[in-house]
Amino acid sequence: MRGAGNRYRHMKTIRLLNSISPVGLEVFDPETYTLSPDAADPDGILVRSAVLHDMEFSPSLTAIARAGAGVNNIPLERCAENGIVVFNTPGANANGVKELAVLALLLASRRVVQGIEWAKTLAGDPELSKKVEKGKAQFVGPEIRGKTLGVIGLGAIGGMVANAADSLGMNVIGCDPFLSVKAAWSLKTSVRSAADYDEIYAKADYITYHIPALPETKGIINRENIAKMKDGVRIVNLSRGDLANVQDVAAALKSGKIASYVTDFPHEELLGLDGAVCTPHLGASTPESEDNCAQMAARELIDFLENGNIRNSVNFPEIVMPKLHRHRLVVLHRNMPGVINNVTSVMASAGINIEAMANRSKGNYAALLLDIDSEIDEAAVEKVASMENVLRVLLK
Repeated sequence: MRGAGNRYRHMKTIRLLNSISPVGLEVFDPETYTLSPDAADPDGILVRSAVLHDMEFSPSLTAIARAGAGVNNIPLERCAENGIVVFNTPGANANGVKELAVLALLLASRRVVQGIEWAKTLAGDPELSKKVEKGKAQFVGPEIRGKTLGVIGLGAIGGMVANAADSLGMNVIGCDPFLSVKAAWSLKTSVRSAADYDEIYAKADYITYHIPALPETKGIINRENIAKMKDGVRIVNLSRGDLANVQDVAAALKSGKIASYVTDFPHEELLGLDGAVCTPHLGASTPESEDNCAQMAARELIDFLENGNIRNSVNFPEIVMPKLHRHRLVVLHRNMPGVINNVTSVMASAGINIEAMANRSKGNYAALLLDIDSEIDEAAVEKVASMENVLRVLLK
């Protein structure tokens, strides 16, 4: 359990891990926020790829914002149990990844990378032109137009890739068991829905993965699923290296079952293997993506630290309420029966009238917002903070 820490601090400190786009840092008001890579007791952390699993968190820390979509570098469960809200920035880098995915589809077809490497060996050769014309046949590859693309995962990035591939003349089928209504509306009507992944494996000439790395998705590109695919399938994986069983992919490339495998996650067993194209994690490596992610992460931190609103959290629920009253009490708690009733009972016993209230849950955790116009009874706040299943209480 964490108490109502930081509620008397006016200046807030944000610890910067990694290099964060200056455009994102400009979002912070310098009269309210101190930004430092060395802050010992920060209110929030802004991070990109730094691994936080072994980091000891200060009691002052209430929020971590990842300037990017993946959060496998952050200990989500430990953060939740310590009342630390973790944010990410879904969609902020979507266009950058989409453009790389379109390029990856082309690289999976046309042996451009292999051709470039071969052409370099002709430097200084007096018969350059003759050898180019003679040697180009070894780099022939099919066009993507008219081929079937299977998109596994139709979220912010997968949906954009599906639409782009459709515009390039591909026949697109997609599958996403967790497709939101918003994401579904963004898809072109010509993008067809597959009943399951097996349908994609059976029909697709190309398959691109846009799903998170979870225990149930780890190693999904494996021998068993590859066997269900067409001979000569071409696979793109820009999502997470853990999605692939690299040994199975390498074996399928050697046998010809997989014609090409384009990934943003190089692996020793793939480097130098014919048909494998490895890019060095370039998905969001555009100035635009870095700016968008940094700005979005900064705004999420600010809205939580100042208003208690939670947007795009990966370990606590989405909860947003206009702040129209004098005080806001934020109660982060385990999703267990009786917590809300116990909190409101304490407020009532202290003579505190609740003007507005909202509660949301997500899995094992929940957040409660209470807006109050009267003076705050410190003893009541501390009593709430000491309750069973209450993780943290913040006063905004």
